[in-house]
Amino acid sequence: MNQIVFPTYRKYKNNKNFFKIINENEFEEISFIGNKAIVIKHLAKILPDRNFISDLLHDVGNTSELSNQEEYETYLK
Repeated sequence: MNQIVFPTYRKYKNNKNFFKIINENEFEEISFIGNKAIVIKHLAKILPDRNFISDLLHDVGNTSELSNQEEYETYLK
């Protein structure tokens, strides 16, 4: 099994949510509401939150895809 190097980046295929996964228990999310970007920091304290991170990392449900630091940081500006 491949070792995941953190941080790693993912996005939803509709390009409306971008994720910087810092480790198995923490991530940042950029969400778009209209034409405004909102950054939310998440800390997984309960199992459903950790499962969400795992799903992103392993593309469960085929809803996310790889992104990269450059693409993620483009939306922080």
